[in-house]
Amino acid sequence: MPYLFTSESVSEGHPDKVADQISDALIDHFLAFDPESKVACETLVTTGQVILAGEVKSKTYLDVQKIARDTINKIGYTKSAYMFDGNSCGVLSAIHEQSEEINQGVDRASKEEQGAGDQGMMFGYATNETENFMPLALDLSHRILKELAELRRENADITYLRPDSKSQVTIEYSDDNVPQRIDAIVVSTQHDEFDADDAMLAKIYSDIKEILIPRVIAKLPAHIQALFNDDITYHINPTGKFVIGGPHGDTGLTGRKIIVDTYGGKGAHGGGAFSGKDPSKVDRSAAYATRHIAKNLVAAGLCDQVLVQVSYAIGVAKPMGIFIDTYGTCKLPDLTDGAIAKKVEKLFDMRPAAIEERLKLRQPMYSETAAYGHMGRQPQSVTKTFHQPNGEPKTVEVELFTWELLNYVDQVKEAFGI
Repeated sequence: MPYLFTSESVSEGHPDKVADQISDALIDHFLAFDPESKVACETLVTTGQVILAGEVKSKTYLDVQKIARDTINKIGYTKSAYMFDGNSCGVLSAIHEQSEEINQGVDRASKEEQGAGDQGMMFGYATNETENFMPLALDLSHRILKELAELRRENADITYLRPDSKSQVTIEYSDDNVPQRIDAIVVSTQHDEFDADDAMLAKIYSDIKEILIPRVIAKLPAHIQALFNDDITYHINPTGKFVIGGPHGDTGLTGRKIIVDTYGGKGAHGGGAFSGKDPSKVDRSAAYATRHIAKNLVAAGLCDQVLVQVSYAIGVAKPMGIFIDTYGTCKLPDLTDGAIAKKVEKLFDMRPAAIEERLKLRQPMYSETAAYGHMGRQPQSVTKTFHQPNGEPKTVEVELFTWELLNYVDQVKEAFGI
């Protein structure tokens, strides 16, 4: 019997994502000037206020207030009417030195034997239902908000948009787990107060349905476009006007959107957030590594979808174990998920230092991850310039989203005889 599945996303202006982006901007600056920095940085944002807290071991010094303000302005909080803007908000730093008791479990005389920065389990997932091997409902939710942010910055077709927004997509699947149609779309967007309530809400509803959604559809492959129809239920700002938003409407905290950051509820999640953590924290690096494994397994044709789990003990380099679940979709009928896990363990070195090296994780590559999902993004090389407190610039070439590379497909095919 057909079933429905829903995923949500939030925009770069959502208060929790504002916090994530500030935390990851700090990570990038620390790594730009000292690639061996150890950082765990949390951010809280609320009306007119930013609070930074966390632990750092680094050879560099940063103007954390300027980094926070620049990030907020880049997102679009630049007006006093928002009750939170980068130029006037207060920024309080409570960042201090990392505990030596934690650091002693991570640093080793031999880099290869670097211990995991914490205990825990991490999951990676991939499915062949989209070209980027992501669950469709989440992929569409992200696309809706990216397009909405583009409309906001263009300030032409829609002129009243503010930075905070959320989306949600519900998809009907067949019994054999193939998307059949889009059942419902929810969009809630912050906006200026520009008319009487009823007229204002009617205008927003019309613009989202007639301007935003067609722009999203136009950028989709044909087989996904075919899932859109006239029977979709739209809920656009369903509670009414949404003028008060962002950190003034809700307090934001780093790490509260872990399902948006990963797979939209598909697969599983170990519970650890990503933003604000340097790659010695396996919550982040091993989650990227398991996504890399999962994507390459599916892309190689081994299975239609797969969940990969890895687990660690703090201070121990070798993982506790690797688990694989292909949901019965493995193309090799005599191959068990346990046997796949054994081969994966030989193909991919999952010690923390090996993950950092394989995925080049000690680059200042994290600001781009902090909105619209860490997974399913396009690998690319970019040039970034960072400034020390004295104004001295440093320009670096950075490879983004290395865990999305399909650079192990040939090895997977050879290992499994595909």
